[in-house]
Amino acid sequence: MKEIVGIRFKDGGKVYYFSPADIKAKTGDMAIVETVRGIECGEVVIANKQIDDSEINSPLKPIIRIADEKDLENVAKNKQREKEAFRICEEKIRLRKLKMNLVDVECTFDNNKLLFYFTAESRVDFRELVKDLASVFRTRIELRQIGVRDEAKVLGGLGICGREFCCKSYMGDFQPVSIKMAKEQGLSLNPTKISGTCGRLMCCLKNEQNAYEALLKITPKVGALVVTPDGVKGKVEDSNLITGKLRIKTEKSEVPVTLDRSEVKLLKDAEIKLNREELKALKKLEDK
Repeated sequence: MKEIVGIRFKDGGKVYYFSPADIKAKTGDMAIVETVRGIECGEVVIANKQIDDSEINSPLKPIIRIADEKDLENVAKNKQREKEAFRICEEKIRLRKLKMNLVDVECTFDNNKLLFYFTAESRVDFRELVKDLASVFRTRIELRQIGVRDEAKVLGGLGICGREFCCKSYMGDFQPVSIKMAKEQGLSLNPTKISGTCGRLMCCLKNEQNAYEALLKITPKVGALVVTPDGVKGKVEDSNLITGKLRIKTEKSEVPVTLDRSEVKLLKDAEIKLNREELKALKKLEDK
């Protein structure tokens, strides 16, 4: 077992583990730590806690100190610097007529680096832009091209459910989402119905997949052969996983009957398949 403190550097961002050494951190504290990007200030979201060694991938770096008033003033100044850097970078992009969209700017706590995040439809030669920015800010400049899902996470917003984006509110890392999940959940494969604001498959498909997989194990699928309580064979024409209701066309009647999954006996289940045309048309929705 090892003692750790969990620190997050962005709202809804990934939680990183650090060694507390002799520091007792409380949830909500701001802490100064060393990261691969340099010295950073982040919020403590997990106070001192013992976890199993298997949950730690690499040697933990120690917390340098709990942020004091001077440190917090420096963070506030960096926020202002980020806003100014964003404005200047957008101006330089316009002047150089680069086909890129600036999304966010980050300034490291120690002011040793400015990171500019942007989206673009193709590769962009930004070498001259880096020189322009370096001459203005006199510090290390790094430009990173990000995907549309990352852009949505940075900018935030409201989903079709009316709540804040999952990626912005609590998701540390993006989880893989597939067209197969949408098919298994009985959703219409209309891109506008299964994609989020970012234009990619909605993250909530992954959140709900475990529940649907459990229901699929106990619910006959469309095309399955079953026996009704009367001993009549039939074929499932429609299946509602949530309610458990099945519409079945029997051998003895042209009019389908509606029964609960618990009332029928499964003879042969069907498979949920995606055809090539569906996969080809919707493949882009799976991209990051």
